[in-house]
Amino acid sequence: MAGPNIAPTKSNLIREKERLALAIEGYELLERKREILMMELMKRVEEVRLLEREIDKRSGSAYPTMRRMLLTIGRERARELADGVQADFAVKERKVQIAGLHMPSLEAEALPRRLQSSFVNSSAVSDETVVEFTELLKLVARMAGLRSVVWRLAKEVRKTQRRVNALEKMVIPESRARKVFIEASLEEREREAIFAVKLLKARGAEKGEA
Repeated sequence: MAGPNIAPTKSNLIREKERLALAIEGYELLERKREILMMELMKRVEEVRLLEREIDKRSGSAYPTMRRMLLTIGRERARELADGVQADFAVKERKVQIAGLHMPSLEAEALPRRLQSSFVNSSAVSDETVVEFTELLKLVARMAGLRSVVWRLAKEVRKTQRRVNALEKMVIPESRARKVFIEASLEEREREAIFAVKLLKARGAEKGEA
């Protein structure tokens, strides 16, 4: 089998040893990074799961409240009140630092609720409905930001895993093969040189005896 396409010299051996050491160091660093990213990803996935429970719980109270409001004041009156309600949200991008990485995330918050109908026109159940859905929207906004972080973490994990695999399955084995080839070639040359010296000495000795 043909050896690697590299000249078997001492200088190349030194360079190959340096490349191999650097590749191994890079592999170890990337593997640690991958493990940290995976832990962070699993942590955020668990946060998503818990937040989904909160959203389900809030939905379980918000929609029945809305149904009670419709039964109490009627659909037409509810539509009139809804036309005068403005649900304002402040949405901005913020940076999240995870495992040394700066990831953009979404941050959305509901602005302080203002009374948008008179006490005469409003009712307790309609006010309760506004409160319930405002809290639900806050949770949905939190979920949007959290899912953005989870998506970016998963993308970074995949990218890091590809680099780890490339080092583990290609770069490091190929570098080791070149190192072994150069060492074996240099050892073979050294044996041949020693044999040639011994042969010259033996011939010199034979001529001296003659």
